[in-house]
Amino acid sequence: MHKNNELYQFLIDKSWQLTENWYENLDKRDPSGVYASNDPEVIHTVKHQNNEFHVRFFKVFEQDEAEFFKGLEEWIVKTAQDEEHSGTPLQYIHREFFRTQDQYIELINEFAALHKNEFSDREVASWYQIVMKTFGKIIVWFTEEHTTYSRKKLQAQQELIMELSSPVIGLNADVALLPLVGDVDTSRAKFMLENTLEQCSRLGVKHLFLDLSGVVMIDTMVAQQLFQLIEALSLIGVKTTLSGLRPEIAQTAVQLGLSFDNISIKSTLSKAISSANILVQKA
Repeated sequence: MHKNNELYQFLIDKSWQLTENWYENLDKRDPSGVYASNDPEVIHTVKHQNNEFHVRFFKVFEQDEAEFFKGLEEWIVKTAQDEEHSGTPLQYIHREFFRTQDQYIELINEFAALHKNEFSDREVASWYQIVMKTFGKIIVWFTEEHTTYSRKKLQAQQELIMELSSPVIGLNADVALLPLVGDVDTSRAKFMLENTLEQCSRLGVKHLFLDLSGVVMIDTMVAQQLFQLIEALSLIGVKTTLSGLRPEIAQTAVQLGLSFDNISIKSTLSKAISSANILVQKA
C-alpha cells in the first residue's frame, strides 16, 4: 500500500533541497567526527553521501523490499567504513539519521497537503509507517557495519603495536636483539613468542640477545612463556643470552622451577654484547 510513484517523484525532486537544509541546520559543535569538520572536501563528500542516501531511500516507495535493501547495501557498507564516519561516534550518526527521518515525515505531510482528498488516511499512514520501519532497520544495519569495521581496525592497530613492541633487531648477519620495554602481559608474550620465532627464522639469526632491562614486572604465566620462547629458539638453532634480569623476575622463575642451566645470562646488555665479541653492522 505504501508504494506510490507520484510521492516518489515528489521526494526525488526535493532531494538536494533536503541535503542543503540538513547541512544548514547541522549541529557543527560536535567535539569530533565528520559533522564537525571544516575541511571543504569533507563537507562536499558528506553532502553527496547525504544526497545519495535520499535517492536510494526514496526507492522504498517504488521497489520491493529485497530489491530496495540490495540497492542500499553499497551505501551502508561504504559510508560506515569510510575514514570520516568510522571515526565519528555512533550517537552523532544516529542523531542525523533521526533528523533525516523527521525531514521525510515533514515532506510527506507537505505532499499530503498538496493532494488533499486524493489519498486516504490509511495510505498516508502507510507512508509514515514504512519510513519509520525502514529507518529502524537501516540504523541497526549501519551500526553493525560501523562496529565491525571499527573492531577490525582496532585489532589491526593492536597487532601493529604488538609487532613494534617486540622488534627483532639485526646486529649483524647472525646476531639479533630483542629489547623488551614496559609491561609484558600474557597476550603480548604469546605474540612475542610467535613473532620472534618467525623473525629469527626469516633473518637467519643464530644468536639472540633478549634484554629485559625495561621490564619491571612479569607474572608467572609470562615467565613460563619466556622460557618456552628460549626453548623453542634452541630447537631452531638459536642461542639466547638473557640480560637485564631483575631480581623479582629471577625469583619468579625459580619459584616456578624454571632452570637457568642452559641459558647464558649477563647483568647488562652491553656486557652481553661485549662477551659475545660481535661486530655490529654500521648503518
